Amino acid sequence: MRAATAKGIDRPWMDPRDLWTEALAGVLARPVRSALTTLGTVLGITTLVITIGVASTAGNQIVGRFDALTATSVSVVVPAAPPGADTGPLVGWSGPDAVARLAGVTSVAAVADSEATANVQVRANDVVSPGDTSAQSLAVVAASPSLPAAVRGKMTAGRFYDTGNIARHDRVAVLGDQAARLLGIRRVDDGPAVFLSGQSYTVIGILGGIQREQRLSTAVILPPTTAADRLDLSQVTRVLVNTSLGAAQQVARQAPIALAPSHPDALTVLAPPDLSKARHGVQSDVNGLFLVLGLVSLVVGAIGIANVTLVTVMERVGEIGLRRALGASRRQVAGQFLLESTTIGLLGGVIGAALGITVVVCVAVAKEWTPVLDLNLALGAPVAGAVVGLLAGLYPSLRAARLEPVDALRAPS
Repeated sequence: MRAATAKGIDRPWMDPRDLWTEALAGVLARPVRSALTTLGTVLGITTLVITIGVASTAGNQIVGRFDALTATSVSVVVPAAPPGADTGPLVGWSGPDAVARLAGVTSVAAVADSEATANVQVRANDVVSPGDTSAQSLAVVAASPSLPAAVRGKMTAGRFYDTGNIARHDRVAVLGDQAARLLGIRRVDDGPAVFLSGQSYTVIGILGGIQREQRLSTAVILPPTTAADRLDLSQVTRVLVNTSLGAAQQVARQAPIALAPSHPDALTVLAPPDLSKARHGVQSDVNGLFLVLGLVSLVVGAIGIANVTLVTVMERVGEIGLRRALGASRRQVAGQFLLESTTIGLLGGVIGAALGITVVVCVAVAKEWTPVLDLNLALGAPVAGAVVGLLAGLYPSLRAARLEPVDALRAPS
């Protein structure tokens, strides 16, 4: 404590270093209580960092998966040729080859279906007995050999037909995994057959894990030449295109020209919208939700600091009276308790930020996600803790400053 003269009146003042020393001594005088008080802020800041960090990481993962599937899928719908037209189909089975040469295309396949083949009675054997209900009503489609890649599927058994099967008009079929399950076919190494309209087709493969056009999981897939010969299923009705991320819009503009140079306007292109706004919206919604939860935890910590600081003031009434009697001003007394609560909040913010970041990284590693950490959040968490401590200590500090020296010295310590 030192004295300064202004207009002939001595006014006590305290060096900031002395004020800091007194505040730190007050915090360390009751280490267990200070630790428990700091724990409230630690939990609040930790919860805040964890919720925002995990929300950002999860939101990025959700949107990333959404982008990977939806934002890279382009479909081209081909209208049927009018009856009696001599111009031929708008898109031939060689059309996907032209689309595959476009920049940004990763896979493409053509599919042909019709209302007549949407519900075909399919059997796993040719024995028909009275009351037999073993036939399954399944869709029958024709597709180009690149279909597994175009629907992001994989062969769970056997293989997909190739250009040789198409050129020879082989009576072979590939079943979707759900269709195979309905028909009781689990393996193809023994050459099972399915029967459509009284004709047998050898099953050479089962296609599963379909992420796009999932209705094909309950379909029977035939080579284009075989479907044209047996079921009059020859006209391409859809072209499925997968692109690199960010190339969908460009491919959507170029695909109709590559498929039908003479009549590109006759084709209907289904392309994903621009997902930048959707990405921002998803992350903002998730972050906003968890931010509220984190702030609630932080408020709980602030109430704990305010409560303990107030109790500390009441326990140290005698000390406050002695300081006032020795010349300490109201401002210095308030500053000491305010600095104590701010120190507790700052320590809680530092520890909470470290724990929160550690938990976010551990969760991301456990889930095999890429952790998303906001640098401003990591640096701002200790500041937030200090601000919480500052605000929580306002009322107790003002109450301590209002105590009169005489009353404070008479009170029991």
